[in-house]
Amino acid sequence: MIEELLPPGVTSSEAFDDAAPAPLFPAEEALMEGRRARRRSQFATARACARRCLAGLGRPPVPLLPGPGGAPQWPSGVVGSITHCEGYRGAVAAPASSVAALGIDAEPVGPLPKGVLSLIASAEERSHLAALTSADPSLPWDRIFFSAKEAAYKAWYPATGIWLGFRDATLTLSREGTFETTLHPPVPTPVDPVYEGRWLAGPDLVLTAVARGVRDVPPAA
Repeated sequence: MIEELLPPGVTSSEAFDDAAPAPLFPAEEALMEGRRARRRSQFATARACARRCLAGLGRPPVPLLPGPGGAPQWPSGVVGSITHCEGYRGAVAAPASSVAALGIDAEPVGPLPKGVLSLIASAEERSHLAALTSADPSLPWDRIFFSAKEAAYKAWYPATGIWLGFRDATLTLSREGTFETTLHPPVPTPVDPVYEGRWLAGPDLVLTAVARGVRDVPPAA
């Protein structure tokens, strides 16, 4: 499914359960020590997806440990993103020479918990979502919105190391399966804060993806 949202040159892998064996490297095993079996299985399957992405790039399997901000640390010369939720684990990767940033997110279909939307969306964004819902109430617009902000942040953070909250981003969705996010960092950075992405909503799952090509990155001043 996720490959439908990605440009050429990005490898992807996904799983919908934890049935396939997914061994971990010792450092990853240590990271999961004491965690619940379900959480460990999700982590392992998602890492197996990521290593299949690396294999697709001709790269050997390596441990993929979280960095200071929690994002997976990919090998030098590779950009990537990992996501997992109930019923889905997925990963994407690409050469850093052709893709500057990747971010993916998966969410189960269904309304956000009560009170969450007001925490993650401005009044203007909530009006935007209300208009989309009025035009097409069959789609879980608040879940798509939440997921799209997550995907944009996953593309942003590895490039900058700057933490942002949900209200530090302004997002608009289109009914045609695209979105645009403008991030508002507390300090200026050379990284373009505008991210374009795509979304897909199935019967049980919402997927979102951001992929920024190197050609889309302005040269440093």
